[in-house]
Amino acid sequence: MKSRLPKGYGGGVNDMVKRAQEMQAKMEQAQAELEAMEFTSSVGGGVVEAVVSGKKEVTALHIKPEVVDPDDVEMLQDLIISAINEAMAQVEAKSEEDMQKITGGISIPGLM
Repeated sequence: MKSRLPKGYGGGVNDMVKRAQEMQAKMEQAQAELEAMEFTSSVGGGVVEAVVSGKKEVTALHIKPEVVDPDDVEMLQDLIISAINEAMAQVEAKSEEDMQKITGGISIPGLM
């Protein structure tokens, strides 16, 4: 004896799988686009600038000579850390923004 599903239920699982596959493809595309981007942060009135890739790798660090004070190395270190952290935060924000667009606001742990 065959069990029969009410009309309209047979494609439900297939539709769900298809939507999941489409979402996966969009997420992979968004990830590739993010990784190709660069994020720049400038701190201390522009004396320290960090450039971070979408892969969260520091690709450049620019320090203006006037900020280099041998008697105050800690300030320079703080500026560098601040610039890098701000650029990393930009990467995270863009990633979250892209995920919101793809998932429609649904939080899926472990993605991007």
